Amino acid sequence: MNALLKAENPLAKYTAASTRLFNIKGEDNTLLWCRMLLPANFDSTKKYPVIVYVYGGPHAQMITNSWMAGSDMWFHYLTQEGYIVFTLDNRGSGWRGKAFEQATFRNLGEKEMADQLSGVNYLRKMSFVDGNRLGVNGWSYGGFMTTSLMTRNPGIFKVGVAGGPVIDWSFYEIMYTERYMDTPESNPAGYKLNNLLNYVDQLNGRLMLIHGTSDDVVVWQHSLAYLKKSVSSGVQVDYMVYPGHLHNVLGKDRIHLYEKITRYFNDFLK
Repeated sequence: MNALLKAENPLAKYTAASTRLFNIKGEDNTLLWCRMLLPANFDSTKKYPVIVYVYGGPHAQMITNSWMAGSDMWFHYLTQEGYIVFTLDNRGSGWRGKAFEQATFRNLGEKEMADQLSGVNYLRKMSFVDGNRLGVNGWSYGGFMTTSLMTRNPGIFKVGVAGGPVIDWSFYEIMYTERYMDTPESNPAGYKLNNLLNYVDQLNGRLMLIHGTSDDVVVWQHSLAYLKKSVSSGVQVDYMVYPGHLHNVLGKDRIHLYEKITRYFNDFLK
């Protein structure tokens, strides 16, 4: 106990980002909650690269009026590296009522992307945002969203990092998928439209996929299928695997993960 009480503060040399909570209107005038983290030494006369952190899946809520506003300490670290970090809770996410959550039914990815692009349009209107240096990052459903945004709306984001991404909803667990998409037999158009293997050749920018080799939620087959399609299509993507890890990279290896993603953005977005 004495050792803990006397331990140095590991965050002492860092300065917390400035956090802004606000809302914008989507394409259909729906209010969308947003969070923006600005570097501690923010200068509105400068142009900053922006990393959009996205999840976007059903029921989840990334932005809360609470301590750190639902953000991760790593986001604060990214601001130390010179980035603005932006997050938007799109339609389909939780705690906004039945109509808001069910807007994505049978077409996972469609309205979510539209809302995220409303966020991009907002960012590009900000004088301190460099619209040519936009990055996007997310895990699981966020990996699906990241890959979707990089390939179905090519050229908007310069760099993307997709962790544990759902690529083809027909590969994903039935309990979850058919709750939101119905069966492949009853909704073939929805499954085809949101199958990211159909958009590999549209990639315009740097994309890295990350996967745990023992992922039992979004099975490894998803990103391996994407790699196979990218090779056959002559499309270059970057790839990182974490041997033995499940659906997320936890424990001491999570430090390696954060370093990997940060370096990728520093190499190609900064």
